[in-house]
Amino acid sequence: MNTAVNILSLGIPFSVALLIASLGEMFNQRSGVFNLGCEGIMAMGAFLGMLVPYSVGHGGPTSEIFNVLGLLLAMGVGALFGLLFALVVVTFRAPQGIAGIGLQMFGVGVAGTLFRHFIGGTQSVPGISKFPIPLLSKIPVLGPIFFSHNVLVYIAFLFVPLSWYILFRTPWGLRVRAAGTNPRAADSIGINVTRVRYQALAVGGALAGLAGAYLSLCQAKMFSDGIIAGRGFIAVALVYFGHWHPVKIMGGALLFSLAQSLQLAIQGQGIAFPYEFAVMLPYVLVIVVLAFSRESQLLGPTALGQPFNREKRI
Repeated sequence: MNTAVNILSLGIPFSVALLIASLGEMFNQRSGVFNLGCEGIMAMGAFLGMLVPYSVGHGGPTSEIFNVLGLLLAMGVGALFGLLFALVVVTFRAPQGIAGIGLQMFGVGVAGTLFRHFIGGTQSVPGISKFPIPLLSKIPVLGPIFFSHNVLVYIAFLFVPLSWYILFRTPWGLRVRAAGTNPRAADSIGINVTRVRYQALAVGGALAGLAGAYLSLCQAKMFSDGIIAGRGFIAVALVYFGHWHPVKIMGGALLFSLAQSLQLAIQGQGIAFPYEFAVMLPYVLVIVVLAFSRESQLLGPTALGQPFNREKRI
């Protein structure tokens, strides 16, 4: 029982970075743009998120303020990276896949360079501490699993119904879905497809930056060159796995994170099992699930990956 509770209680916070980044990527793809540069934006967010509390925060009652400033800085720079990507793929109509790989390399490279220049080596920060919810955290079994985490964990799961509401119940969400499904028809009724895609990429970039900052401020409480560890690419895959729906994406993020916490439990228990295979387990799981998810091509935005030129009539 204790082992199962530990696996589940670890799986919840492990899923947060993937969940936030995947929800941002969902808005990107719903507008018709897939951003393989999510990994680079997360790397920048991870570095900038910890840079503020490392530089000016020295513990004490004001440290949480600097943590919040770090999160806001990460989101702001992430939004700027999203707008930069929009300039390249929406305005200049560059191939989205190649531009995304370029953004990934640029973001990871810049984050690593700034890290070595301003910090120089691995340094820890106090980070954002846990905030057990009064009364609820005392519930046997359920308390440690669901109600004994830091504030950003609770906020991340609140993003799921909020994203659903924005996407399916607001005029802006309708414009985003129209831009990704039939941009020509959306343009004919007065929707500015270019503006909508810029906005969606800014939102996606901000959430990717927040996801990176979560890793450095809440999970690792430090920055290193390999802190993202492919999570940006996994976030892109989870959008396909979740069929571009916030609730299903949450399920995919939890599935991956539970596999990750399971492999840690296998190593911690000293089970005679090659740890390399345990480390591979979460990534293999995503590949297998995507391979058998045949509905993704039918349910996805039909204009995904296609540049829009309102002057060109087909």
